[in-house]
Amino acid sequence: MTFNGTWKVDRNENYEKFMEKMGVNMVKRKLASHDNLKITIEQTGDNFHVKESSTFRNIEINFTLGVNFEYSLADGTELSGAWTMEGDTLKGVFTRKDNGKQLTTVRTIQGDELVQVKSLIVCLHANSSTAVSEHL
Repeated sequence: MTFNGTWKVDRNENYEKFMEKMGVNMVKRKLASHDNLKITIEQTGDNFHVKESSTFRNIEINFTLGVNFEYSLADGTELSGAWTMEGDTLKGVFTRKDNGKQLTTVRTIQGDELVQVKSLIVCLHANSSTAVSEHL
């Protein structure tokens, strides 16, 4: 399954609560809920080129499935980890450098939507957020 295309966030479920558990302060949580994120994914085999454009930043990331790399979230949180493909699911498992907490992101294509579910393991309790992006 290909993830190629441009995707704009259409709706978020539980995103602010998820960011709170991530340790993002209230001001940044409020700003992030209105960031108008657009993701462009170009997949060639196991290689991905991703452009993230939002109100607050524009970045480009290149990664290869199964290969660890470093990444910074919009709030400056630094992560290290890798993406893998499990069937039709793109799964990223990352560890926060500041506190060692694990962040997992799962992306699937459902019809014309890219569904992204993020989970954070905190003291053996999982907190999650779902973002649904429409294909442009």
